[in-house]
Amino acid sequence: MASVLAVCVVRTLHPDSGRSGVTAIDKGPVDGPVRANDYGLYADVQADRKHHGGLDKAIYAYAQEDVDFWASELGRDIPYGFFGENLRTEGIDVNGARVGERWRIGDEVIVEVTSPRVPCQTFARWMGDDSDGWVKRFAEQRRPGPYLRVVKRGSLAAGDAITVLDVPAEAPTIRSLAR
Repeated sequence: MASVLAVCVVRTLHPDSGRSGVTAIDKGPVDGPVRANDYGLYADVQADRKHHGGLDKAIYAYAQEDVDFWASELGRDIPYGFFGENLRTEGIDVNGARVGERWRIGDEVIVEVTSPRVPCQTFARWMGDDSDGWVKRFAEQRRPGPYLRVVKRGSLAAGDAITVLDVPAEAPTIRSLAR
């Protein structure tokens, strides 16, 4: 069964040498339910709203199965929220999801898959790599995770089931768009 392992929101804004001067990539898990609204999760922020956030990038999901791959590759633990994800999932191929695919999370929230994450230099700096090395490495693996639009607002929490409601048959997958 597909489920949410953790719901993560920003813990601290950190200084960053990028254009906005700060980053909100440092996310961590919260206890209990969190409201999902049109622009994302309650208590979460995006420092660079031009490239992150907005209606089509309200929530970022990343799969534990992909985290396990990266933990093995990097030789380190990757705690919930470390990749800047709002949802750490399990049991659903988030990169095989098709654009327009809809999921129900818990009893209330409905989201729609919109696009893959495009790794950026802020992510590279967060990972301790100021070169293009991390961006290229992350992109080449085609495990970007999807951004989600909130179709129906409500509360969600760790432990909630994820149910796939609709899959557009001819739409591209997140993995295919990550080429």
